[in-house]
Amino acid sequence: MSSPLIAIYAGTFDPITLGHEDIVRRSARLFGQVVVAVATGHHKKTMFSVDDRVALARTALADCAGVEVAAFDGLLRDFVVARGAQVVVRGVRSVADFDYEVQLAGMNRSLMPQVETVFLTPNDKYQYVSSTLVREIATLGGDVSPFVSADVHQRLLERIRAEV
Repeated sequence: MSSPLIAIYAGTFDPITLGHEDIVRRSARLFGQVVVAVATGHHKKTMFSVDDRVALARTALADCAGVEVAAFDGLLRDFVVARGAQVVVRGVRSVADFDYEVQLAGMNRSLMPQVETVFLTPNDKYQYVSSTLVREIATLGGDVSPFVSADVHQRLLERIRAEV
């Protein structure tokens, strides 16, 4: 009997959106285990600390069987190999995403030829949702409740109020 496939879905998740959740939930139906790998975001200035982003993702995905949330730092390749994963899941919303993701998949194939990259598109209602837009809209006083879970929405509002 073969062991279940382990898939890694990596990102900064600053914050995790319903689009991210959609990709994770659909991935969990395809693979034996899904690890949501929360990047420290060394190349980005994040609104939430890595610990906060991990906690938000764990809360948002608490009902999703076969899903683990973990932080990582450094190369995704090292995290994937350490976890014994066979698949990297990437969400693709647009042609612009696809162009970047194909380049990333090619580089990942060079770094870890034994690992496949699988592209998933989010549900149509989340096609345009990104963490960047959610943060910007929320910071400017707009309602982002249709784009994030209730717990994430509450934490986002708390963070914005604390910064004012």
